[in-house]
Amino acid sequence: MPVNILMPALSPTMEKGNLAKWLKKEGDTIKSGDIIAEIETDKATMEVEAVDEGILARIVVPEGTADVAVNEVIGVIAGEGEDAKSVSAPAKADAPKAEVPKAEAAKSEAPAPKADAKPESTPQVTAESGFNTGGKSVSGDRPFASPLARRLAKDAGIDLGKVQGSGPHGRIVEKDIEAAKQGGAAKAAPAPAAGAPAAPKPAAAPLAAGPSDEQTKKLFAPGSYEEIPHDGMRKTIARRLTEAKQTIPHFYVTLDCELDALLKLRAELNAAAPEKDGKPAYKLSVNDMVIKALALALRAVPDANVSWTDGAMLKHKHADVGVAVSIPGGLITPIIRDACHKTLSQISNEMKDMAARAKTRKLKPEEYQGGTSAVSNLGMFGVKDFAAVINPPHATILAVGAGEPRAVVKNGQLAVATVMSVTLSTDHRAVDGALGAELLQAFKGYIEKPMAMLV
Repeated sequence: MPVNILMPALSPTMEKGNLAKWLKKEGDTIKSGDIIAEIETDKATMEVEAVDEGILARIVVPEGTADVAVNEVIGVIAGEGEDAKSVSAPAKADAPKAEVPKAEAAKSEAPAPKADAKPESTPQVTAESGFNTGGKSVSGDRPFASPLARRLAKDAGIDLGKVQGSGPHGRIVEKDIEAAKQGGAAKAAPAPAAGAPAAPKPAAAPLAAGPSDEQTKKLFAPGSYEEIPHDGMRKTIARRLTEAKQTIPHFYVTLDCELDALLKLRAELNAAAPEKDGKPAYKLSVNDMVIKALALALRAVPDANVSWTDGAMLKHKHADVGVAVSIPGGLITPIIRDACHKTLSQISNEMKDMAARAKTRKLKPEEYQGGTSAVSNLGMFGVKDFAAVINPPHATILAVGAGEPRAVVKNGQLAVATVMSVTLSTDHRAVDGALGAELLQAFKGYIEKPMAMLV
């Protein structure tokens, strides 16, 4: 029986995506694990992995198509023994539809089904592959895991069926395999009971009212501007930041940190870096040390390492620090997981790798979704200080300015020191002013006594 390939949901909030490229053509043989297409979201380009084997009989949605709805049929695969040429593309009406409310169904003029009729099972879709799976894979027993997690599990001889996923939609990701290697698989939220309705998505905060597009255009002379349509990333940034400012009561705390000891230690560590393939194994930046200092501060002040929900405060067990990275058309926040337990060289190399992949939109959703706090650094542009907007579900974000020589008073004497201003934005529902100040003081302690970051 032919199997529909559906547009996958690559993140919990994804509703549409662009089918950037088909990596297989009609008539090609597909094996389990093959990468068959590339999907563009607002933040990244993701690969679609095949789950079952067969022949790609029909490409329903051509590559380059924008705004393809999640669960829309994009292709059809012919099963074993089927004639691929005889498989026809399904009509759009065959795509999964939303369930009709009972009250409306009762009003329908359609005849009621027979009492002994068995309802057809509702197909489900995996975010990884977009195949019509009936709840699992088409084969019925293939766990939901990222390609990297599959490779790591295979190399380590780990049964994926016994690993619980912590990624989006319970997907098994790299850190779950690492946890399994150490004898404790990562925990995931229990799956909903069969037939249970999915939890409704929270309603998005309404955008603030403002002048219409036409009203704005009338303020400028015709021909004095160029219209550049918003892409998906810019729309997402606008929506999320508007929601953040409308729903999060921001509170700001600023202080100055002296950098001389940190700069001295950084130079010594970089000079001591061993060579690898003719190059230093690492090259630390001030930002790498800022990430580590914030992570250690969150561990030292655990009441500030939280996320707000209406029902409860989520107190995190790890300090996962996001780092704002500018990319063409916007920005993205890759996350250094469990940063307080990583060495400075690990943080530095991870950041370089993720920043490079972010610029080509090759980050996986689990690499930029979530996190417990974030760093936004504009010091390299000479910015002295600024206040950053909190990115939910974070309750804090640290805005970092430039280090510059300033006059300071030490032991009653005027002196010159390299000083950096930092501003902590907090969600006042979760982190009060005094708690935010305590977190910032802990951060300042690690920056001004950086040897503490090495022990």
